Amino acid sequence: MAGVWRWRHNPLRRATDRFEAWLALVAFLLLMLAAPALGWLCGARTDAALTASVRAQRADRHLSTAVVVRRLAASRLVPDPEISTGRMARTEVVARWHAPDGSARTAAVTTASRNAKPGTKVWVWTDREGDPAPRPMDLPTAHTHAALAGFGAAMLAALLIECGRRLTVRRMTRRRYERLDRAWAAAGPDWGRTGTGS
Repeated sequence: MAGVWRWRHNPLRRATDRFEAWLALVAFLLLMLAAPALGWLCGARTDAALTASVRAQRADRHLSTAVVVRRLAASRLVPDPEISTGRMARTEVVARWHAPDGSARTAAVTTASRNAKPGTKVWVWTDREGDPAPRPMDLPTAHTHAALAGFGAAMLAALLIECGRRLTVRRMTRRRYERLDRAWAAAGPDWGRTGTGS
């Protein structure tokens, strides 16, 4: 705003100076209004989609009681992108459980249970057919992903606005220098010499 006001009545102003000041003002308003609005919109839509996905996963996946047949590996910290708690100690085991139709299932699964000795009962996530399934995403993780998506969209919009402004100013400056070079060339090599009529 100060740039627009400063060039308002300045007798040395050029059209490009005024345009550059207005461009800076418009870019500032877009950065303050449009980028956050776009970020909010993207975050809200992502949150709605992820919340629906969480509901679908919760409807499709169930906790089943399984019996440990044997242990495959020692406990280790495993990152789980579906939950907000981050890393947790998980143990790989071969477990046996019954599917909803009553058939027995055996598969390698990971469990959060610290006691993973053969014969121990543990909880495993299964789908509707009784096959092992990943843990469903929890709501705090969905909200976190949505907030990050909104923030990323706002930052990307701000970056594009600023890059557009800088490219426009660079092009204007290049054209200004080209006009100045042409004006100097038109003045000729005798510019400023005595006796040349200048």
